[in-house]
Amino acid sequence: MDRVKGKVAIITGAASGMGRADAVMLAQEGARVVLTDLNEKDGQAAADSIGANALFIRHDVTDEDNWKAVIATTLEYFGRLDILINNAGLMTMGSVVDTDLDSYRLTNAVNNEGVFLGCKHAIPAMEQSDGGGSIINMSSVAALHGMSFIAAYSASKGAVAGLTKSVALYCREQNNSIRCNSIHPDGVKTPMVAKVLSGKDTATQEEINAIASAVPMCEPSDISNLVLYLASDESGFVNGAEMVIDNAATITPPTPTV
Repeated sequence: MDRVKGKVAIITGAASGMGRADAVMLAQEGARVVLTDLNEKDGQAAADSIGANALFIRHDVTDEDNWKAVIATTLEYFGRLDILINNAGLMTMGSVVDTDLDSYRLTNAVNNEGVFLGCKHAIPAMEQSDGGGSIINMSSVAALHGMSFIAAYSASKGAVAGLTKSVALYCREQNNSIRCNSIHPDGVKTPMVAKVLSGKDTATQEEINAIASAVPMCEPSDISNLVLYLASDESGFVNGAEMVIDNAATITPPTPTV
């Protein structure tokens, strides 16, 4: 308990899935949390379920003015910023041939530019607080080996991996005690993944479980456990790392052909 006591965290895409699990986990361990999302109904419900140590803000991560407002509100409401979890994401199906330019740009605007804006504006805010900070960027195994059927998503998550290292090196050079690491899950039991795999706009928990039984996936809590470690002082010397959660999927050798 209290592994992040006294810290303040912003979690984007926190209305459901991994983001919500991260917010709940951090709050249970003593942090005050700011949940952001475009989904106001579920985002507010998530914050209400946590209680007085949680605040929900509607947030378009592709909008720089939105980012400035979220940071300013966080500092006004809680007085500091110690943790940023860039979790908001969009998955677009399609190969490089099938994906249209508008879809490619939108996917990269959310997954890549949203992370850039978060890092850009969170670092000065963290520098105002004592003790440095931790930025955690949600990438994917798609950044490590590519996936032909989600070309835009793979490209955007690859950009997140590269940006993470750039931010980590910048913070080390500035000696500001801010760390930046990326997490690379394979499949996670979330509404976004279920929507993509099922082809439906919404999926029930039963449908998510059914998909997960056919396609091995981890729980959101598996991700939030790692988020907690990276957010806490326990990982004080972990900076610029690619943390893979994939049950050895990226190191599985190819199946031999006969």
